[in-house]
Amino acid sequence: MRDRMNVYFPSELLKQITELADRKKLSRSAIVEAAVLSFLSPDGADRREAAFTRRLDRLSRQMQRLDRDVGILAETLALFVRFWLTVTPPLPNAAQIKGRERFEGFVEALGRRLQKGQSFLREIPEDFVRKAPEELGK
Repeated sequence: MRDRMNVYFPSELLKQITELADRKKLSRSAIVEAAVLSFLSPDGADRREAAFTRRLDRLSRQMQRLDRDVGILAETLALFVRFWLTVTPPLPNAAQIKGRERFEGFVEALGRRLQKGQSFLREIPEDFVRKAPEELGK
């Protein structure tokens, strides 16, 4: 059963409803009913919530990758420094000068690599990173 309701529209809006009803070969009541149902439907809010959820998931994945990269970087640096300090004897002056030259070369190479957007961390496969901590404990 349908109940009757009298509604007043501005003449321009009523003209648009009538034209749409004629084009679609529907009654004006059907057009207005569909519009009201669409307005009252929670689909809009659900779609917004789904979009926010997707964005939050993407941000979470990015943060996980960033956390992984920083962890790898810290462990790599710590391991290198520990190794270097244990195997490197004190250097004479001539060797210190050569060391400074090598360090400057390293900094230049790093600068070139960063300018090109290259990243060593992206070259490390995900599965290697997941297996490495387990294997180190053995």
